[in-house]
Amino acid sequence: MHIHPPKIEYFDLDAKSNTDPKGFLRGVDEYRLAPHGLYMARPMPGHPDIAHTESWLLPGHGLRVTRWTWHPGRERDYDLYLDVVEISSSGSVWKTVDLYLDLVVRTGRGVTVLDTDELLAALDRGLIRPERAQWALETTYRAVAGIAAHGHDAVRWLAAQGAVTTWRRG
Repeated sequence: MHIHPPKIEYFDLDAKSNTDPKGFLRGVDEYRLAPHGLYMARPMPGHPDIAHTESWLLPGHGLRVTRWTWHPGRERDYDLYLDVVEISSSGSVWKTVDLYLDLVVRTGRGVTVLDTDELLAALDRGLIRPERAQWALETTYRAVAGIAAHGHDAVRWLAAQGAVTTWRRG
């Protein structure tokens, strides 16, 4: 397994752009600010599996909640992908620092935590401080418990917490 430092991503509302962790600048179709976070929708040009992405950055939850529109024949058996992230903003630019842990939500069926091994390896190699790793784990536990308590429905759980997530695509 290749262990990397936490991935950083930028979301520039004024420029309507998104700079991905590899430094690629992407155009954004829509940004929408809400009291609980930031919504982004953009195409995924050149991606073999994904045609379009929609994400909510939810600072109060430490999560980036993403829905993808798949190319025909490339669909996956899950509804939402949640990244555990630190979120900050300065002016019109939002920033996420990905803390390795991800949750795959199959609405009404279950939630799976991914990449615990990456988090622990990054901690072991000094790429993440112990208190950040603990925060990431606690954020994950809280999300899993909340999603499970709401019938494995992340959207319902978030709405119950005051974070209504509306989406462009059906």
